[in-house]
Amino acid sequence: MARAFFSDPPEEHKEVCPVTQTQDIIAGKWKIILLWHLSIKTRRFNELQRLLPTISKGILTRQLRELEKDNMVHREVYKEVPPKVEYSLTPLGQSFIPILYSMGEWSKKHLKRQSK
Repeated sequence: MARAFFSDPPEEHKEVCPVTQTQDIIAGKWKIILLWHLSIKTRRFNELQRLLPTISKGILTRQLRELEKDNMVHREVYKEVPPKVEYSLTPLGQSFIPILYSMGEWSKKHLKRQSK
């Protein structure tokens, strides 16, 4: 009976860790790299595939759709033949750019220390 005092709080009272939320959005081998390429300019699907030659078409599609679902990436479909699709960062995705730069700076410092 004493165990009831230590049970998990009901689901509606659990707080979600903000770091976990961020990890959920950017989790995936290619998402950070995709965000980086889209931070430079709007890109078409085939252009992204050329920039990442080892990614399969299916994985690229899935990662872009997940980023779109999380409101990080905007997908614009033009009614042309053949269809033209462009990807760009949303305002939320653009707000992540400083974090990408910070990650790059951290990596540069870390790699310098590793090579000494």
